[in-house]
Amino acid sequence: MLPEIRTVLIDDEIGSLKMLQKLLQKYCPQISVIGTADGVDTGAELIRACQPDLVFLDIEMIKGNAFDLLNRLQPVTFRVIFVTAFDNHAIRAIKYSAVDYLLKPVNIGELCAAVGKLSGKLGEKHFLDRVTTLLGHMRGGKLDDQKMAIPTKDGYLFFNFRDIIRLEAKAACTLFHLTNGEQVLAKGVIKEFEDLLPEALFYRIHNSHIINLTKVKKYQPGRGGRVTMEDDRLLEVASRRREDFRKRLIK
Repeated sequence: MLPEIRTVLIDDEIGSLKMLQKLLQKYCPQISVIGTADGVDTGAELIRACQPDLVFLDIEMIKGNAFDLLNRLQPVTFRVIFVTAFDNHAIRAIKYSAVDYLLKPVNIGELCAAVGKLSGKLGEKHFLDRVTTLLGHMRGGKLDDQKMAIPTKDGYLFFNFRDIIRLEAKAACTLFHLTNGEQVLAKGVIKEFEDLLPEALFYRIHNSHIINLTKVKKYQPGRGGRVTMEDDRLLEVASRRREDFRKRLIK
């Protein structure tokens, strides 16, 4: 028998809240819904009173948003799965932080997968770091000062974008080369990180390499050209990317 997960639902759309509750009751028997709320104030009050294991949290609400609520409850002692109708800036920040989210209308398979990933991880030490990283993104500030969660076989490591020199494809994994000389082998193919990393800072120069544009020391013209990075690694630029890459360098 699966261990019970004490859960709170927070959403100001009553129809969405009721539908999520029905789906959880039908498809996720390990979930025990112990309360619902419709906003930041009522949600914070409910969470403090119930001390849940898990909160399904709508991002946009009439009076405030999910991040206002989380800021009130620092440090976060529960797991969060965000639910939203919008694929926007908040979603990119959530992806940087490796926190789970669901798009409305909620897909049953995605819901079950998100709940299934919680098994045995409710007390995972990295989750607080991920929420802290997320809130840092939502507060804004310089992009290269912000962090991303890098998934490894031992959990998540957190690095500022400015600490990443380049990424190198390694079969089904990706090797991050950092400014301190460290190398981190991340779970996931390089395409996954290309889709995630901010385009303002990173560029894929070749099938096997993504570079931080602020870490380029030298560019040598040629068929595609070659770049020397801050770690003194010389990399080829694919010929089909030459013109676009040169435009990005002089922005």
